[in-house]
Amino acid sequence: MTQIISYKQIEDAEGFRPESGMNFRTNNKNYSIVLMSVRDDAPYEDKISEDGKIIYYVGHNLNKRYCDGKDPYTVDQPLFFPSGKLTQNGKFAKAANYFKDELQKPEKVRVYQKIKKGLWSFNGVFDLVDVSQENSNNRKVHIFKLVLTNESVEDFQNEDGYLPEDNRIIPGHIQIEVYKRDKGQCVKCGSKDHIHLDHIIPFSKGGTSKDAKNIQLLCRRHNLKKSDKVGG
Repeated sequence: MTQIISYKQIEDAEGFRPESGMNFRTNNKNYSIVLMSVRDDAPYEDKISEDGKIIYYVGHNLNKRYCDGKDPYTVDQPLFFPSGKLTQNGKFAKAANYFKDELQKPEKVRVYQKIKKGLWSFNGVFDLVDVSQENSNNRKVHIFKLVLTNESVEDFQNEDGYLPEDNRIIPGHIQIEVYKRDKGQCVKCGSKDHIHLDHIIPFSKGGTSKDAKNIQLLCRRHNLKKSDKVGG
């Protein structure tokens, strides 16, 4: 079950407008936020594992004003600004390394995935467990490993607190295909409010996230009706 939301709903849930993709504990929060996309026109090559449990999130470039006139996509992604302060990459990398060194628990990260302009999905709460540096197109980038948890967020769960027994990410291209096919509305009643991406056949019964034929749009009311049947 993945909830489809507007950007305004993200703002309302977080209490601020996350204009950058990486937001380490912004607005005095005790968790971080990232915005991602796996669309063809996405600026970074974020990836989701085959089992839908792990995101490999690519670090972000510096603003052009810090790149000495060069294209930011040709410059190594730094951990520090020229002033010595940590960049967003640096803050996330520091948290990941602290976890690996057993100095702190994993940083909690809420992940929002862009479906199209103004339309997003809430992918869930993740643990930041690792960071690595890789060569990409003749420059160095940072790759952050995020592992999906079973933690819920009040703004994006059903009224009865129901969570699916096996929570996984539905691939971005599948989300887009299903949203277009079902015309952005519940297949049961046509409602466009509180829409979720729902697995027709659950994982526990052999269902998959990789085939649009197994995913449908349901409103909250019909999603709850289905969860009652699954639970019963």
